[in-house]
Amino acid sequence: MAGVVLVLLLTALPVGWWGLLSFSEALTFPSCVTGVALMVVALVMLVGVCAVVDCWIRGPFSNFGVIALISTGVAFFTNIALLFYTWKDGEKIRYPVLFGLLVLASLWAAISVWRRLDEIPVPKRVAIALIVPTIVAVANFSYQYLYQPYRREAAPLVQLVVGKAVLSGDRKAFSVPIDIKLVNRSDLSFYVLGAEFHAMGEDVRLSPTDLPPVKWRKTVEEWANVREKHPLTRREVYQPGQLVAAQQWLPAGNWVETNDETVARTVVELPINTRYDKLAFYASVNLARKDRIVVGKFGKPKYSWRGIKLPQWVKDGQKRQDTIVQTAEAQENSVIDRYTREPRHVTTYWRFGQHGVDVSPVIARKGEEGRTLTEKANREVVNRYGMIDVLVGPIEQTLWGIKNQHSPASTAASPRPGGG
Repeated sequence: MAGVVLVLLLTALPVGWWGLLSFSEALTFPSCVTGVALMVVALVMLVGVCAVVDCWIRGPFSNFGVIALISTGVAFFTNIALLFYTWKDGEKIRYPVLFGLLVLASLWAAISVWRRLDEIPVPKRVAIALIVPTIVAVANFSYQYLYQPYRREAAPLVQLVVGKAVLSGDRKAFSVPIDIKLVNRSDLSFYVLGAEFHAMGEDVRLSPTDLPPVKWRKTVEEWANVREKHPLTRREVYQPGQLVAAQQWLPAGNWVETNDETVARTVVELPINTRYDKLAFYASVNLARKDRIVVGKFGKPKYSWRGIKLPQWVKDGQKRQDTIVQTAEAQENSVIDRYTREPRHVTTYWRFGQHGVDVSPVIARKGEEGRTLTEKANREVVNRYGMIDVLVGPIEQTLWGIKNQHSPASTAASPRPGGG
């Protein structure tokens, strides 16, 4: 019986501690429920310790024999679940080894208590009647309230609302107001890892006849390599847009709450004699689900032009390699994962180019941010932490109306009514 008590305590203490941390530090409802379930399981095992001691003192005919049997069964199934969980998702080998040993020990404990109740048939039937429905209920509850919410996907929306262009008082410049709205209609919250807005000035040139087939085909072949949208018609001559404005529109590290909206306003200003015929606006935001990862405060930015070392995948495709790097501490939202997995960091690479800024967030162990992941490994990281890239654009506005307002014809005095 001393061995049975030891097995129950070795299982109840870590499970109860993890449950208390999950309940007290939970940021989401599933994590809170997980903490409550772990504390209940630990309480059952602690009550089982008292029952085993009673059976030890009073013999097999103790009224607490059924409770002792149930507690050892709960310890056995709990250790099996933790063994599979840490074997699948854990990175520290000591935890699968520990729970593997506890599985064997708890099985031995359950058999030992069962044998002491061998002379009493009724408690065995009662134990089976209680254990089987309990396992079914826990499995059903876990599937409905833990597994399904974890697998449910959600994605906020980014909306761009472009206002009317307005001339300045001296009629030498104009401004275009833009409202950027992040709308989250789901029941999930998100962390903002990066948010970028940029505007491109574009020319419109039309050919009176169809472009030569060789030239048109070459433009089409280059379409996949250009981030910005460009036409595929045979008459419109594609002119690469030029960056006229770029900025961060949401601070990294902010939260996007459930059923909430966040609005930011920016103004793009240009001289009236600009040669562009239209403006194209783009916005993006990089998010991670708050029910899968806890992101700390981003540290002081580091700059590539001041000697910071960049991973090779960041350098690829860049000529000037102007990059801003920000890092924040991160931890698993699951307390069990915090203990059984290595600590993570969130690193964002802001890569500047001719078409705004590419924001590339990376979640990896410290020192492995520069490691190039395979497509499968990258997909696993994205799915595990619920990383989402939300893009909007191009939202275009022509500038012909503004230019017409500035033209001499529009500013000339009109004749008086009835004058001659």
